[in-house]
This record gives sequence, structure tokens and C-alpha cells, in this order.
Amino acid sequence: MQIADKKVVSVTYTLKLDNESGNTLEEVKQDAPLQFLYGSGNLLPKFEENLSGLNPGDTFTFKLNSEEAYGEASDDKVVDVPKEVFIVDGKLDEKLLQVGNTVPMMDKNGNRLNGTVAEIKDEAVVMDFNHPLAGDALFFTGAVTEVRDATEEELSHGHVHQHGAGGCEDCGDDGG
Repeated sequence: MQIADKKVVSVTYTLKLDNESGNTLEEVKQDAPLQFLYGSGNLLPKFEENLSGLNPGDTFTFKLNSEEAYGEASDDKVVDVPKEVFIVDGKLDEKLLQVGNTVPMMDKNGNRLNGTVAEIKDEAVVMDFNHPLAGDALFFTGAVTEVRDATEEELSHGHVHQHGAGGCEDCGDDGG
């Protein structure tokens, strides 16, 4: 079965920074492949585009430049956040506020996002909300391990459900 919209795809891959000799960022192996609903918008569009039409057993090798991956790093995504935001139960969380730490936060619209502590000032914390791979090219090599039709439930929820796992934590479905 060929990779196309509304198919559940399983792949293994190695992700390297920039090119085939770059630093390895991630390895997804046969015992725990990446499974996703093709065309649902949950992955980088150019990643999916490079897999279109492949079949189980096919291999792939491709590079995504930074614009096709997570975009260029933007100074607009580096902001000063008042230290008061990090006060919990009347105390500033000093362990959390270490340069390089990733902190889960929410924007003013209630959207979840992660920020990296870039600098600690007297009255503010400089947070970088760029994706950690912004500005980087990504190089993928891998193989397609399975392609199957999505279930009606997966199509309605927009993502893969692990069959036999008792429900879907992502969307709150308890399997009943």
C-alpha cells in the first residue's frame, strides 16, 4: 500500500543536522517507529511531501533547509518576561530559572509553548521562544515500515491511535 492522504504511516529514521555527516539529533528504530496520519498536518509538510508515494520497504534520504523545517530564528521570539511570572507559592523558582532550561509556558491566548531561558536579569527573564532547530537544515535517512488505512476514529481525531492501548490520551478518548 502506497503512502497517501488518510493512511497511517510507520517509519524508522535517523535525523542529522545539516547533512549526512552532521551530528545525529534523533534515531527512531524498528522497535518504536514513528507512526502518523499522513496529510493531517501533524508533521512538517516537507517531511511528508518527501514520503509521498513510497511503499513499505522503501528507503528515503532527503534534506530540509531551515525554511522547510522550523524556519529561521527570529529576534521577535526572544522576549523579556517579568520575573513575577515565575513566582509559585510566593517564591521564585530558582531551579527552573537556569540559563538553558526549557520552560513550558502559555501565551496570552492560552496556547502552550516552550521557551528556553536565555538570560536572567534583575527584573526579567529573557526567554527564547524560537524552536530549538530554527535556522538549521535537517537531513533524514530512513525506511517505511508500514502503511495502512486509517480507522474512522483516527480520521475523526486527526491522529493515530495505538490499538489495544485502552484509549487516546491526546484527545481524552478512554477507549469506551
